Amino acid sequence: MEFAALRDEMVDALASKGSVDAHPTGTAMREVPRHEFVDAGHRAYTDQAFEHRGTRVLAPTTVGRMVDALLPEPGDDVLVVGAGVGYTVAVLAEIVGAAHVHAVDIDRALVYDARENLADAGYGDVLVDCRDGSDGLPAYAPFDRVLVEAATVEVPRALVDQLADGGRVVYPEGASDQRLVAADGDGVAGVFGPIAFAPLLVDGEQASAVERNRTVREDRERSAARAESRAGWEQEWIDWERR
Repeated sequence: MEFAALRDEMVDALASKGSVDAHPTGTAMREVPRHEFVDAGHRAYTDQAFEHRGTRVLAPTTVGRMVDALLPEPGDDVLVVGAGVGYTVAVLAEIVGAAHVHAVDIDRALVYDARENLADAGYGDVLVDCRDGSDGLPAYAPFDRVLVEAATVEVPRALVDQLADGGRVVYPEGASDQRLVAADGDGVAGVFGPIAFAPLLVDGEQASAVERNRTVREDRERSAARAESRAGWEQEWIDWERR
């Protein structure tokens, strides 16, 4: 069976369960080749999650729920925090246009995988960068929509600050008991039922580049310790080259 037919069957099944709106989310999912993001052959179009490099590739049901809650429109500038393998990013790119989608992930290996997958699937214009997602992507702000694919007790302030007027951020709220929440500049704008995600990581907690992050952390701690130990004339050091 051709992959296009499998995509249609997948979306038809999701729509029949009320898991995804027919348009625009369902229309986009009919176009995105999920097998480019999940190395599972025909099983890529079953409604199940997969594991990849220690992260979870979301089930189509979960992707549909999150995109529906986000309410993206063509031409919206979108930030995805937690690019993963890039499938959700591709669905959003199909709706708003690839050049309007920006994605970040704290795991460098996943960033490389997402870039490759998106290029192979025809969404090479999406920007994917290795960043601490809680900081957002200020260089490209403001964003009309922000989607966080990781759980947080409270949406990071930087993400709210990077919303455009009338913007919307969707994220899994909570720790053990989570719910899918949409918020705007005024607070919670909608709740879309229970959901389960791994927590939003900060720099140093990701699976890849552990040695690099440990070195940065140790350098920062040692620098702070040296600064605290300085006294007397060391506090009044003059840099003659700058005078």
